[in-house]
Amino acid sequence: MRIEELDFELPEEAIAQEPVAPRDACRLMYLPTSGPTAHTIFSELPHLLRPDDLLVFNDSKVLPARVLARRNSGAEVEFLFLHRAGYSRAGAEERWEALVRPSKRLKSGEVLLVDRRPCLGLREYLGDGRWVVESVGGTTVVDIMEDYGRLPLPPYIKEYPVDHGVYQTVYGRVPGSAAAPTAGLHFTDGLLSLLKEAGVRSVGVTLHVGLDTFLPIRESVVEEHPIHRERYEVSQEALQIIRSTRSKGGRVIAVGTTSVRVLETLARDGTLTQDGLEHDGDSDIVEGSTDIFITPGHGFLAVDALLTNLHLPRSSVLALTMAFGGVERIRKAYVDAVEKGYRFFSFGDAMLVERPREGTGWVDES
Repeated sequence: MRIEELDFELPEEAIAQEPVAPRDACRLMYLPTSGPTAHTIFSELPHLLRPDDLLVFNDSKVLPARVLARRNSGAEVEFLFLHRAGYSRAGAEERWEALVRPSKRLKSGEVLLVDRRPCLGLREYLGDGRWVVESVGGTTVVDIMEDYGRLPLPPYIKEYPVDHGVYQTVYGRVPGSAAAPTAGLHFTDGLLSLLKEAGVRSVGVTLHVGLDTFLPIRESVVEEHPIHRERYEVSQEALQIIRSTRSKGGRVIAVGTTSVRVLETLARDGTLTQDGLEHDGDSDIVEGSTDIFITPGHGFLAVDALLTNLHLPRSSVLALTMAFGGVERIRKAYVDAVEKGYRFFSFGDAMLVERPREGTGWVDES
């Protein structure tokens, strides 16, 4: 795929700066398996889905991962924590990988102050402004973030929201993401109740979203882009619900591209198939990491429909959406969205994209 295929014209005013209220009042573009595109609102989702459909949410929560610290000289340094990198040899101090700016004059072994207390020790420089950072002074990095951090909003959001909760899903439960799984931001507790009443089930998987998800692709050939790796966890109960849904003829609907990455990874390693049951082991949790890069030509094994936002040009998430819905089909939908005044990116509107049953390769034979 050529990088130019991920380009589209987008006026600046189409970039949403804040979510609509209530959340489920945003617009929803519906691309059915057959028939014309429909334009509705997100709260109508129960009427677009079927009884026995299964929504697969990413239940990761966003950490307030942007922390301001100071050197002993008083110079300000910004930390953007990306993901946990383990613990010290003593097992007491927590280590994280962080993007630290400015990095030029920082030194390994230096300890920086947060609220005038020594809290963050620089342990190893990884290049490109990234450091392994260790908590010191008897606190944890997560505690430091929760006490002093700010949400790491995308750079196209110009004002920090008064209500921090607008950048969290209502069902998020596992802190660990550096960015929100934004397709889920449109759900409300009331809408989840209506979906349940309509016979639509839901289940959570956990994939901690890194900032690399939103980095632009710079390579001329999309497949040459070095894709990021992200951690995931899925319970045995969730796996069984997904298997049961497929065996009974229900559809698996991924809420967001992060959920797609988990489902397609699990399908490829055999975890989602009936044959994979013997590999589950005794643990209640299946966990791992994935660097799956989904581009046009990918054979989808586990997803029947995709609920997603309108993405940035030249992004891996747009490539994934085109892989699922078809390059020209999604390109036409984006042109239509611009012409009809849809709102784009994290706080913007949504799409529900169906895929023909015969286009989904994974089948549970049970």
